[in-house]
Amino acid sequence: MSNAYLRWFTSDQEFPFFIQYGGHDTDMEMHNHVDFTELVIVLNGHATHVVNTEEFFIKKGNVFVINGDTHHAYKEPHDFKICNVMFSPEMLASAGPDLRRSNGFQALFVLEPFYRNIHSFPSKLSLSISSLDYIESLISFMIEEYHGREQGYQTMLVSRLTEMVVYLSRQYDTQEKGIEGNNLMHLANAISYIEDHFLEPLSLEDIAGKSNISIRHLNRIFRSYYQVTPISYLQKLRLEKACYLLKNRNLSITQISYDCGFNDSNYFTRQFKKTYGISPKNYRKNE
Repeated sequence: MSNAYLRWFTSDQEFPFFIQYGGHDTDMEMHNHVDFTELVIVLNGHATHVVNTEEFFIKKGNVFVINGDTHHAYKEPHDFKICNVMFSPEMLASAGPDLRRSNGFQALFVLEPFYRNIHSFPSKLSLSISSLDYIESLISFMIEEYHGREQGYQTMLVSRLTEMVVYLSRQYDTQEKGIEGNNLMHLANAISYIEDHFLEPLSLEDIAGKSNISIRHLNRIFRSYYQVTPISYLQKLRLEKACYLLKNRNLSITQISYDCGFNDSNYFTRQFKKTYGISPKNYRKNE
């Protein structure tokens, strides 16, 4: 088992991105990506994808994302050709709020990679022939742009990567997924709704209703995929926002608590200290 680093593929620290065609005639050793995320599109053939201790059959049209802490390999390849898009996770962290609210984006780029590392979980996205043709045209353009390195090529590549991410997210949204995939989409829907409204008063009834599932099912899939409750996830977002405001805004702690969705500043202070081991006042002082 080995570690792979983005610097093996590109030495440009200002632009942590690499794209290539990959062909595998023999088995690939088990490895993980220390400092990058990899988007994989299977362009031809088939193989067995080994993820941690599980094995899955993958074929032309399959798309999946592998994060740094997941070990994977390919074996038994047959006419197997893929495209590897490697990039720093921060490149997706800057995605616009409309994209982050997309269920398909949450499922393909956030939830699948996370869940794949803790449970057996195959790729759920399989592109149609026409959709794969569109993605292949994007790939061809991006590879040509990457190697041509004309003025503005980095901006162009970020633009095309965003286009690819949006397109794949939409495809994920519309395809049939089966029971496991539907659970993932319900969860993605819930997370998208929470992230869009976490500063507002929210109840389990609100979240479950917007996700078209029962409160019981909402709690069950949240615990299954994220090992936390929906309310814990909601509170995490609120506390992260509070940290930002404490560092960057000259507001009272009481005002920040209300701005971040806490109706009681004393409760906010207790939860903040429980999470970060320090009071909001001392956090601000230290920062």
